[in-house]
Amino acid sequence: MHVVAQIAIALVALLHAWILVLEMFFWNTPRGHKAFGLDPAFAASTKVMAANQGLYNGFLAAGLVWALLLGAAGTSVATFFLGCIVVAGIFGALTSSRKILFVQALPGAVALALVLLTA
Repeated sequence: MHVVAQIAIALVALLHAWILVLEMFFWNTPRGHKAFGLDPAFAASTKVMAANQGLYNGFLAAGLVWALLLGAAGTSVATFFLGCIVVAGIFGALTSSRKILFVQALPGAVALALVLLTA
């Protein structure tokens, strides 16, 4: 994998690790309320669901780290996890918030394009 693609993958992995932290640990705090535009009462009633979402974001980050650790052999792993991120981002944009398209799907798509173009 080209170094530019690796950097993009690392940035997307860091983004999803940060989303894990926000959803699992800060969802029901002022920081989480601001990040996701949440009403405090809604945040309190959905914190278990958000922690579950955060865990999934952690799995995505872990998959990307795994791809990076595999080096050139990790291209297919990176492609799979970045594809999952793009699909999840598009679905989230259609069903939850258009912001997800730009925060999640776009970085994933850019990294995926870099992986495919430099493979």
